[in-house]
Amino acid sequence: MARASGRTPRNGGGGSTQIGTGGETHQQATDQVLTTNQGVPISDDQNSLKIGARGPTLLEDFHFLEKITHFDHERIPERIVHARGSAAHGFFEPYPNAAKYTRAAFLQDPAVRTPVFTRFSTVAGGAGSVDLPRDVRGFAVKFYTQEGNFDLVGNNIPVFFIQDALKFPDLVHAVKMEPDRGFPQNATAHDTFWDFVSLMPESMHMLLWAMSDRTIPRSYRMIEGFGVHTFRLVDAMGKATFAKFHWRPTLQTQSVTWDEACKINGADQDFHRRDLFTAIEAGAFPSWELSIQIIPDDRVAEFEFDILDATKVIPEEQFPLEAIGKMTLDRWPDNFFAETEQSAFHPGHIVPGIEFSDDPLLQGRIFSYTDTQLIRLGGPNFHEIPINAPKCPMRNWQRDGHKRHEINTGRVNYEPNSLAPGGPRETAAGFMTHPQLDPGSLAGKVRVRSETFADHYSQARMFFRSMTDIEQRHIVNAFTFELSKVETMAIRTRMLGHLDVVDRTLGALVADAMGMTGKADKITPARAPIDLQPSPALSILAKFKPTLQGRKVGALIADGFDRALVEKLRAAVNAAGAMFELVAPKIGGAKASDGTVVPADHIISGGPSVTFDAVVVAPGAAGLPDLLGEAAAKDWVSDAFAHCKVMGVVAAAGPLLNAGGVKPDAGVIELTGKNVDAFVTAAAAGRVWDREPALRGSEKKGGKAVVAKASAKESSAKLPPPKAAPPKPPKTPPTKPPPASTPALKNRGIGEKVSSKGGPTSKAAVKPKRR
Repeated sequence: MARASGRTPRNGGGGSTQIGTGGETHQQATDQVLTTNQGVPISDDQNSLKIGARGPTLLEDFHFLEKITHFDHERIPERIVHARGSAAHGFFEPYPNAAKYTRAAFLQDPAVRTPVFTRFSTVAGGAGSVDLPRDVRGFAVKFYTQEGNFDLVGNNIPVFFIQDALKFPDLVHAVKMEPDRGFPQNATAHDTFWDFVSLMPESMHMLLWAMSDRTIPRSYRMIEGFGVHTFRLVDAMGKATFAKFHWRPTLQTQSVTWDEACKINGADQDFHRRDLFTAIEAGAFPSWELSIQIIPDDRVAEFEFDILDATKVIPEEQFPLEAIGKMTLDRWPDNFFAETEQSAFHPGHIVPGIEFSDDPLLQGRIFSYTDTQLIRLGGPNFHEIPINAPKCPMRNWQRDGHKRHEINTGRVNYEPNSLAPGGPRETAAGFMTHPQLDPGSLAGKVRVRSETFADHYSQARMFFRSMTDIEQRHIVNAFTFELSKVETMAIRTRMLGHLDVVDRTLGALVADAMGMTGKADKITPARAPIDLQPSPALSILAKFKPTLQGRKVGALIADGFDRALVEKLRAAVNAAGAMFELVAPKIGGAKASDGTVVPADHIISGGPSVTFDAVVVAPGAAGLPDLLGEAAAKDWVSDAFAHCKVMGVVAAAGPLLNAGGVKPDAGVIELTGKNVDAFVTAAAAGRVWDREPALRGSEKKGGKAVVAKASAKESSAKLPPPKAAPPKPPKTPPTKPPPASTPALKNRGIGEKVSSKGGPTSKAAVKPKRR
């Protein structure tokens, strides 16, 4: 290859560097030599081959041709759904009790770790979309077992929109960008989606989950996972039992608010990916317990629904979960494309001891997931890509095909044969499909749906009534937002009719919030819904236990801040298992009252309060004027308060709190050197939900008055009256806080002062509802 002359030596960039005649940088090899894909050493990777310095480029420049051609073909088709994803390596350890249910090799010995690769994803958006839309999250785990790969391909919601895989293309077409306009991206708040689901009553249960806080999770580390379908486990004696798979995060389940989600997407569209990466890099390895629900065949008749129906859950109160192992993710992929993007998960990848049921949605997925990899990964040999390859021996007579890497020797490529006596043969210990048929599966060929799949509203009603008041309010707000984005009036009224059937209170509240009271269509269910017992296990808030582990606390500082207090806070927060980060007007940091300059982790606009679980507002008096002149600083405290976060504040922060509209309550805690532990305890309890109704318009309205106005027609009068929701803890009347102009807030900027023991010193202080 022609070499340019006239370069000037220069140090920098690691190794010797030369500057070309056009000022371009040429770094010289000190270790690895740059080559073409054919191994030819490269002397100039800055300039294409030309006729003279200003002449045309020559077609004989093989280095240019190879480099550009490879670049032009670097991308592969993205997944039609679940395109936006993040993944990590880890391991799975079974518990001793797992072996009694299944002969699956990876569930036999607690001393044997099975490598895993887990991918989390959104569903509707493209690979470049944001991490925090309102959307279902994929939760797919590849177990590299001793008897082959087992893929548990699920979601963070235990049910699905449809019952039969034949409708999957229609569902995806409806939820994706509308084909004539090319938007919205990564969202369900548009006509085609709601048109489809409003004509598919089987979607009602899933819609309640989708409009709940489950679809705006705080972190991938804090989502549950579900196998969705009913499977069969087969034990060592050949006995088969129905089972459902569940993943439960060690850090518990947590969500953000919708307003937070929108602002986080603007601040950091990689929020979930960065969160997972940061935790693993810090050694805070996320983990989940794998649990199962076991349903013996002789108890299937107990259900009011069909266990083969993917739109139904099996209540935990009826069939409790039994933990059978634990997964820990401890290593980030070495290369995102080679591993995360090229990974191929498939519900048809099962191992001896785990088998399919006759769930029609599962049966269709078994075909679809293989079919899609053929185009996305370039042919039938995608199992040879390292991330997809089994870690146990893999031997068969399959040969050739696009992107074949294994070199098979010998003259035989068929079976049976007598020319390769040592070649792969069948084994009696191999996979053997259990002969037992699922109930009701013996029938002639029909294109019809079982009547046992016809109840589309009872479990949707159960889900709504199993939520706390706070969660119900969020569901109402989500439906209101989504349906208000629908342009076609007939779709809105149809959906309001469905919501009336699900629950009269739900339908009335959404209709009132939309200004459409009395406009709901009358919907006649195929099967009248029944009132099921509420299932508290379905609620996020009802089962939350106070913890700060895995969370993040942000502290806003400015010149003159108390470094000793901030460092004491850092130590206490870190001891609770959380991260502590500093936010300041400048990335160089702030000057403490002791004269030292402490670097910041973020500038204010780059570290908004929406990215933290609890906050500290601890500026010094010297830096306060700068904060008061900064709109981002006012937003920082305003958002933290509006999102119901626990706020630790210092007296000097008073003017900033006033400017941000912060009102005194039990979640606004004055910080001293003596009550740092009290702040940590309050932050671990979660959000101050009592604050929320006074902050957002549609949430100020109570449901009882609205429901009382609903006519019999609006509320589907033919349905039985709704069953009472589960009893809630008695509410303590909230204390009326002093007005913002009082000296308590104006001068100190605080709410109830907290003692070193963690309790409010004010007799009027109220224990807030929190998560």
